[in-house]
Amino acid sequence: MSVASFIPELWNAAILEPYQKNLIFGQDGIASTSYYGDITDVGDTVTINTLNDLTIRDYVKGQDIEIENLETTPTKIKIDQGKYFAFGVDDVDKVQAAGELQGVATKRAGIQLRDRADQYLSKVLAEGAHQDNKVDKMNIIKADPHRVTEGLTAYDALVELSERLDDQSVPTEGRWVVIGGKTRSALLNDPRFVNVDKAGTSEGLRNGVIGRVIGFDVMVSNNIQKKGGTGKTPVTETLVAGVPDAFAFASQILETEAMRDQNQFRDIVRGLHVFGASVVRPEGIATVDVTVGAAGAAAGAAAA
Repeated sequence: MSVASFIPELWNAAILEPYQKNLIFGQDGIASTSYYGDITDVGDTVTINTLNDLTIRDYVKGQDIEIENLETTPTKIKIDQGKYFAFGVDDVDKVQAAGELQGVATKRAGIQLRDRADQYLSKVLAEGAHQDNKVDKMNIIKADPHRVTEGLTAYDALVELSERLDDQSVPTEGRWVVIGGKTRSALLNDPRFVNVDKAGTSEGLRNGVIGRVIGFDVMVSNNIQKKGGTGKTPVTETLVAGVPDAFAFASQILETEAMRDQNQFRDIVRGLHVFGASVVRPEGIATVDVTVGAAGAAAGAAAA
């Protein structure tokens, strides 16, 4: 074999990173993130105090007024979730790759930690809604409602969520709803939905926002809770709606460190993320399970 046949493998200097998901449930405006505090380890507890309602009394001229003490209701967030990453980069690999492996891998690990937290937050939100705000399953159609006379729509599902929040006297300012990909497809067929492009700007909007409808910022996430989807069973997506400050998320990256492996010629990088979450105002969260089907499919009635 001639020396010329030994052609070295070429490595591109640019390391391609996997696609990443947007942080949806853990972002400001959905989760209150001001409770991080001094978290030191898994098992810590963060206490949140919520101000109780005041008593409104009749005023009678000449009579002394009653003074009440302010009272709060504590909610404890248990920091019971911990996720870590650890990887080694061999010295030979660093030379061959040409691109900066360690930095790219560390960034990617951070994105994956964030995504795991978002999956957890989705579940906490779906389970933590007030019982009166949990709408029964709805079957919705994937069609322009102006052209189809039968069946509920994605718009109808969001109207139901809005009504549940209204019944709880939840503020209209800052309302949001997170939907899944199938519900998004159904909603885009409805001319009543105003997407970001038609709204004229996406500046200042939360991550994942695709538009507005019925007073909601509408966001899409692959991390919403899902059921079914195996065989002939259609996917059911749990849509979650709410307002700021109804949900709290406490999180901390405790360690991100690099060190030299004592037994091999490589660098080691590792990181630890601990977090916990709680719905602090259940009346401010509403959910509905939806299944998207063809036009004319039987429509599921919302709970009374």
